Amino acid sequence: MQISRMILGNPKVKVAAVVAAGALALSACAGGGSSSAPTEAGGVKLLQSGKLTVCSDIPYEPFEFVKDGKNVGFDMDIAAELAKDMKAELSVVDSSFEAIETGTALTQCDVSISSISITDTRKSVMDFSTPYMDDDLTLVATTASGINGLDGAKGKKVGVQQATTGAQYAKDKGIEAQQFEDTGLLVQALKAGTIDAALGNQSVLAYGIKDDSKLKRVENYATGEKLGISIKKGNTAMAEQVNKTLKRLQDDGSLKKYETTWFGQAAK
Repeated sequence: MQISRMILGNPKVKVAAVVAAGALALSACAGGGSSSAPTEAGGVKLLQSGKLTVCSDIPYEPFEFVKDGKNVGFDMDIAAELAKDMKAELSVVDSSFEAIETGTALTQCDVSISSISITDTRKSVMDFSTPYMDDDLTLVATTASGINGLDGAKGKKVGVQQATTGAQYAKDKGIEAQQFEDTGLLVQALKAGTIDAALGNQSVLAYGIKDDSKLKRVENYATGEKLGISIKKGNTAMAEQVNKTLKRLQDDGSLKKYETTWFGQAAK
């Protein structure tokens, strides 16, 4: 997720359509001289009046996914708290992670919350909140594969989510990995036996295999990844408000409660 994710693949068709539609809508509003300009909410300028628009790559369990027709998950709980503090309605846009991690999603969203690892490359095109979670990488494999680490994974069928730090890590270690559009598809392939192993963030992969005795975590990699909320470059007012909410959630124990709810021991 998460996340934890770097550019390697193509954006989803759905985000292209959403971006195009959003651009048309904004152009139409601008032509009429109406309220397409950023508006104030709780002292912070928002792209849409009374709405905090959040870009997220869905599904990426347990950070963000759809359940009973609603967007839920660890990141979605944080997004809801941000909206509450800004006295705004939460509006979630399902984006590709490539659009999120390159910063282009911030042309249509106020912030992006999608298990985004803070990296120097990303910091050159967007600003970040203070980190809200640590999330290193792990290699998970089928028990039948005989894989006990990266060396044993070479020559085997290894999967990664495209545009992620896990995908880049596999490449750096000389593993030719099969790329999947999202982690849901990656875990499905692992459970179906079409791949032997998967490399990605501990949080989502540990969560994805936690009830399957045929799958196991075989090796962890301390990459020092920290997750943050991305904000348009130079938007200091938004960054300050986001950090204020994150501090409140840390101080009152809400972040820890969300971690227990969505990860249990899976992220440890």
